[in-house]
Amino acid sequence: MRFLLNDEQREFARSLDTMLAAARTPAVVRAWAAGDTAPGRALWSRLADAGVFALAVPERHEGLGPLPAELAVAFTELGRHAVPGPLAETVAAAAFLDRLGDRALAADWLPGIASGKSAVSFALLAADAPYALDAATADGVFAVEGDTVRLAESAGEVQQSADPARRLARPLGGTVLARGAAVTDAARHATRHARLATAAQSLGLGRTLLVHTVDHVRRRSQFGVAIGSFQAVKHQLANVLITLEFAEPLVHSAALALASADLSTGAAADADREIAAAKVVAGEAAYGAALTALQLHGALGYTDELDLSLWIRKARPLRNAWGTPSACRAQVVTGLVPDGAQA
Repeated sequence: MRFLLNDEQREFARSLDTMLAAARTPAVVRAWAAGDTAPGRALWSRLADAGVFALAVPERHEGLGPLPAELAVAFTELGRHAVPGPLAETVAAAAFLDRLGDRALAADWLPGIASGKSAVSFALLAADAPYALDAATADGVFAVEGDTVRLAESAGEVQQSADPARRLARPLGGTVLARGAAVTDAARHATRHARLATAAQSLGLGRTLLVHTVDHVRRRSQFGVAIGSFQAVKHQLANVLITLEFAEPLVHSAALALASADLSTGAAADADREIAAAKVVAGEAAYGAALTALQLHGALGYTDELDLSLWIRKARPLRNAWGTPSACRAQVVTGLVPDGAQA
C-alpha cells in the first residue's frame, strides 16, 4: 500500500513552508530559548490563522477536525522549520479535552486552542518525568497523574534541556478537574496525538538537516575537491535519506490509523502500535540525521552561532519525548502502553 498526500495536502504543506520560511524561525527559536516568547506567540497566531491547531479540534468547538493526516502534514513543516513551543502538547490537550466528555471544560478551552488564543501544555506526570513543556509560560497546563487531571496554577523553575528552546518546568498546585477511568482513556487518546505530532516533527527536522548537510558538503572542499564527492560522505548521506524515506510512509500510515482508532477496541490497539512504530522510526531517523550533520559540518557543527545547531539540538529530545525508542518498541511488540509514556 502507498501512502501519498493528495493535492490539497501538498498545497497545505507548501503554504506552511512558505510562511515559515519568511518568518525567520531561527531568530524566533533563539528568543524563545532566552525566555522572550513574544515572537513565538506571534508566529503561533499565524499558524492558528492557517488552521494548524484547529485540525485537532472538532467542528462543534470551532475547529476543523479531528484530521490526523493533515495534522501530520502540518507538524512535518513545523519540524522542518524548528518552530518552538508546546506544539504537540497543545494538540494532545485538545484531544484529551474532547475525549474526556466534560462539555463545559471543552467549551472553555477548545475554541481558544483552535483560534490560537490559548497555547496550552499537557503532561503525563510520573516519578521519572515530573515536568511539562513550557509550563511556566503556557496559558494552561493540564497535568495527569494516574487517573487524575488537574489544571496547574503555577510552575517551578525552568529546567535545562539539550534543546534550549524546550523549557521544562514542574507543574505545581492547581484544581482537580476530573478523576477516574475517563481520565485514563482520554490520556491514552491524547498520547496517540502527541506521538503522531512528535513523529511528524522529527521527520521534518530530519529533512532539513539532510538538505543543509548536502548543501554544506557540496561547498566545503578538502584536497582541492568538494567533500561531497568522497564515497564515505555519500554513503553517510544516503543512509540518512533512506531512513527518512522509510519513516515518511510510517508517519502517514499512523495518521490513517489514528483516524480509525475510535471505530473499535481493535482499531485503537492497532493505532497504538502503528503510531509507536512511526514515532520510533522517525525519531531515530532524525537523530541519525543530526549525528551525520554534526560530523560532516566538522567543528562548525558544535557552535551555537550556526543556525543549524538549533535543529541538531532538537533531534534527541524529540526522539525521547512522548515515548523513548525502547518504550515505543515495547508497545509495538506487546501492544501495551508502558508507564511514563511521556518520558
